[in-house]
Amino acid sequence: MGGAPSTSQGGSQSRESAEFLIGALVGEKSYPVTSSIWQSLLEVPLTVQWSQDRVHSACLAFGKNNHQTRHLAKILLHLAWSLRECQANLNTSSTLKAVNAAYISSTFLKHFIENSKIHKFEDLYLEIDESEMRPEDLSEDTSVSHFVMSEILFFIGKSEVSPQSYMVHFEILNFMLVALSTQLRSGPLPEPGDAHPFIDAAMNQGSAVISSVVHKLLTNYITRPHISFSGPGFSTSIREMQRGVLQRISSAAANFVLLPYYTFNYLLNASADGSKSLLAQNSLLVLLVLVHYRQCTVVGESSENLPSNDVSHYSINPYCKAVENARDVELDRVDIEGNAPAGPLVRLPFASLFDALGTCLSEESSVLLLYSLIYGNSNFLEYVFVRTDLDTLLMPILETLYNASRRTSNQIYMLLIILLVLSQDSSFNASIHKLLLPSVPWYRERLLHNTSLGSLMVIILIRTVKYNMSKVRDVYLHTNCLATLANMAPHVHRLSGFASQSLISLVDKLGRKYTKLVEIKQGKVLESEGEQMEGAPNHDDVSAELQIYTDFLRIVLEILNAILIYALPRNPEVVYAVMHRQEVFQPFRNHSRFNELLENIYTVLDFFNSRMDTRLIEGEWSVDKVLQVIITNCRFWHGEGMKMFNQLKFTYEQEGHHEEFFIPYIWQLVLSTSGLTFNPNAIKLFVTDGEANQ
Repeated sequence: MGGAPSTSQGGSQSRESAEFLIGALVGEKSYPVTSSIWQSLLEVPLTVQWSQDRVHSACLAFGKNNHQTRHLAKILLHLAWSLRECQANLNTSSTLKAVNAAYISSTFLKHFIENSKIHKFEDLYLEIDESEMRPEDLSEDTSVSHFVMSEILFFIGKSEVSPQSYMVHFEILNFMLVALSTQLRSGPLPEPGDAHPFIDAAMNQGSAVISSVVHKLLTNYITRPHISFSGPGFSTSIREMQRGVLQRISSAAANFVLLPYYTFNYLLNASADGSKSLLAQNSLLVLLVLVHYRQCTVVGESSENLPSNDVSHYSINPYCKAVENARDVELDRVDIEGNAPAGPLVRLPFASLFDALGTCLSEESSVLLLYSLIYGNSNFLEYVFVRTDLDTLLMPILETLYNASRRTSNQIYMLLIILLVLSQDSSFNASIHKLLLPSVPWYRERLLHNTSLGSLMVIILIRTVKYNMSKVRDVYLHTNCLATLANMAPHVHRLSGFASQSLISLVDKLGRKYTKLVEIKQGKVLESEGEQMEGAPNHDDVSAELQIYTDFLRIVLEILNAILIYALPRNPEVVYAVMHRQEVFQPFRNHSRFNELLENIYTVLDFFNSRMDTRLIEGEWSVDKVLQVIITNCRFWHGEGMKMFNQLKFTYEQEGHHEEFFIPYIWQLVLSTSGLTFNPNAIKLFVTDGEANQ
């Protein structure tokens, strides 16, 4: 690449030099990739700024001339080379060039992706012109996109984050999000014709590189590094460069050859909450994009009688495999069973990862990471089950569900799926009832003291069902809540009084809803005779909703049966709640759809009511006196006359085309949290707010 003349550091001279260099980059003249002008461009001081209008004009000029100059490919090559230089000799000069290369590349690449007219992004012209000599390290069979991604991923995986390298790492992650944003230009379901040059190049890396990248991105998430302007190892030259960055904060103009404005805000507030790390946040976003990417390839010739879906499949995603195969660094490196995992192997400190997740579950991206780990990685799931502090994960999950009205529906779905996956394990269901919570400060309706984690989980799930019935009316949400409760039911231990009352209250609420729907449906029978009033609901809709609530009511009654059959002696509060609200069950005692599920409940009622009748109590019955009689007689309960039912067991499985949900969802998070903006009119991956309002 050779040496290059340094750019003058004087204020006006720096601007004049920058004007010339940027003009050369976007202009009509093609400069060889070996020209010294590239080095001069990357050495433009960080104090130079352009207005947003001029940036836009430069992008338009670049777009007009790039097919002839191929300067986009050349600046990307220099980005790759600047990262090599940083790894070989990290200093102020190499850092400056890498930061400039990453930001200049990001700015123009994003413009090209947003405005590309060709489906496969061929109008990016990511190759050196045939008339120009190729660089020695860029072989004939290696594309520029593959070469650049190889160097970027190698840098991410192998370079440590330090005060000197922080800005480079941060801008490289920003560049990654831009480069991967070609997904925004495709539909939600990947198709064989989709082309994503950078993300496809990332998928075609070696196992060692992929392992190191996944390890580093997760390490960034765990350690949450943030920049500091003082402390050991922070050199004077780096500090001066940072001050050059901060000098431009007061300007209202958008910055060009420099870090974006939101980065400045972060740098200014570096001493704020240490858990807030943009580097950690964007590391996770890049990881999620890579892990959930699906490349659709054609495996045969289609015919008129053969649907296209039958001749295509999704290639194995090595980043997804790396996350699924991740092992705890504390465990022996030797596989006892002799079964080496297929694909890249990543070793992580599961304890630190567990704690980081517990701290950050208010962030939707962290929820997605937890889902990916517990659903796809059996090693991490087993680790979660042996932790004695399950409240670290569960308390933020339950608090978020408690505040469901202020959260997105996608976040609530993911949290409920996580609980469902966890509830599939009997040891988990037993453990959560052994952990007592001194208080639950965020629960406002009533004071909860010394409540078990299991009882709180029951309370929140039932509360979520009730909220859904009155506000959202989402069948999928109902199903997940009740499935989790059903998995928990046989293992319930000393369920609290409030949780027990909530369960019976849910039976009552579902029963009332069922009865109301029956009455409406009977009204529709009258409609066929010409007696129905105008404005009544559609008969088919009522019938469908009635069937749904019939199933829900049956599941809740089965949940109650499971507690009474398998765990009655350990749950006197449940018995008390059943006795206290026994009128709730009366309308369904002789109902053909529910009577078999009521038999056990009335067997329990008969047993304990008879014991109450034989007790002579001085004065009036009180809650404590009734409960004491129940506790005493629980010792004599042996389940005689109870009808046994198979335990309900619900498991979670991803839907066939789950990528239709995850890919748009992840990119919505990227656009809402990373600082990356994208022309909404160019987005095809999901419906934007503007389109939704039309």
